[in-house]
Amino acid sequence: MKLRATRKLCGSTRKTPIVTQRNKPLGQADRFHVSACSGWLGLGDVDSAIEELEQISPKRRTHPEVLMARCEVFHAAKRWKDLLPIAETLLQQLPKLDFVWINRSYALHELKRTQEAFDALLPAAEKFPKRWIIRYNLGCYCAQLGRLEEAMHWLKQAVALADKQEIKAMSLRDNDFEPLWQAIREL
Repeated sequence: MKLRATRKLCGSTRKTPIVTQRNKPLGQADRFHVSACSGWLGLGDVDSAIEELEQISPKRRTHPEVLMARCEVFHAAKRWKDLLPIAETLLQQLPKLDFVWINRSYALHELKRTQEAFDALLPAAEKFPKRWIIRYNLGCYCAQLGRLEEAMHWLKQAVALADKQEIKAMSLRDNDFEPLWQAIREL
């Protein structure tokens, strides 16, 4: 998996079901619909993916696996207003999963609420000290907020945690970092 794909990752690539104390495993039929949703997304058919999720039994639609699938669908459809409350719910249910923090902030950023995105993701930098993508996104948000020194600080942290050349190349293709492209070339 290339690093770029990770920045926009909405769900998890985990194969094991997510079960919390409040959630029993999904039944076979509901699990089939979640899987089919993922398949439709892989084919680029967002409408069919949504249809699959609508077939899940109503009482299981708040299950974390279903919410993650819905998050992926809304991300693919760029429906940020719809994605945000789902990401918030997932964060309440699964605060130990880094991608939940990332998704919430990414949705805020796409809704042009970049300061909120930064503020919402900042605690995750301490909570997940080894995750380069959190630092990368914090850098993006700072760059867009005009805080260029701080943006470089976060980008350098991301580089320290991942492959320097890949992060550098990725940031030079990322319009969020455009104000820093010259400085990034000199890294």
